[in-house]
Amino acid sequence: MPHVTDDGRDPRRVPDNWREILDPSEWALNHEGLPSRRAARVIVLRQMPDPAVLLVVGHDFADAGRTWAFTPGGGMLPGEDPKQGALRELAEETGVRLTAADLEGPVIERSAHFAFNLVTCRQEELFYLARLDAQAAARADAVRGEDGQMDRSGWTAVERDVLDSLRWWSLDELDAAAGSGMTVYPRILPGLVRRLLHGWDGALLTIREESDE
Repeated sequence: MPHVTDDGRDPRRVPDNWREILDPSEWALNHEGLPSRRAARVIVLRQMPDPAVLLVVGHDFADAGRTWAFTPGGGMLPGEDPKQGALRELAEETGVRLTAADLEGPVIERSAHFAFNLVTCRQEELFYLARLDAQAAARADAVRGEDGQMDRSGWTAVERDVLDSLRWWSLDELDAAAGSGMTVYPRILPGLVRRLLHGWDGALLTIREESDE
C-alpha cells in the first residue's frame, strides 16, 4: 500500500495540483492514491479499400517527444452505459456515428497504469469492436478531410493540445510502425486487429498494462 497524503494522493506520483491538470469531474483518487476513471473505446476496422484500423496519435503534454497510438474513446459519464459511452466518444472524436448494433463485445477489458502530464493515472477500460462494411466505411470516409485526417471538430481544448492525428492505418503500416518502436496501446493491438478483422471469437481478453517509470 503506497503512502498517501491527507488528501488521499500518492505524493511520489501525483502532484498536489493534479486537479488543475486532470478534470476532477472525470478523475477521482483511488486506493492507490492515483487519479482513476472508467473509459470505453472502439477498435474500428475496415476491409475496403484496404484492411485498416482507425487510430489516434498523441503526445505527452509534458514531453512532446513521448508519443503513442491508440483507439478512439475516453472517459465515461456518471451512470453511462459503457457501450453508449463508447459510441458517444467515437462520434465526438471522429465524427463517425454508429449504433449499439454496430458494436461487438466488449472484446477487451484493460487496466492501464500510465504517466501523463506529470501525473500517474489508473484507467479501467472496455474495448468494443466495430467492423465496417464497404458502405459504412464509405460513410466514415465522408468525414475525412483532404489531409486524410478524420473529423476533429469534436475534440476538446485539451485533446487539441495533445492529440496529433486521427486517421486510418493500414495493418502493414501499423505492423511496421510498432516494429520500429512506436508505442501502441493496448500493446497487443497490431496482432489482435488482424484476428478481429475476420470476426470475434466471443472471448473477453483481460489485460493489465503498467507504464515504465
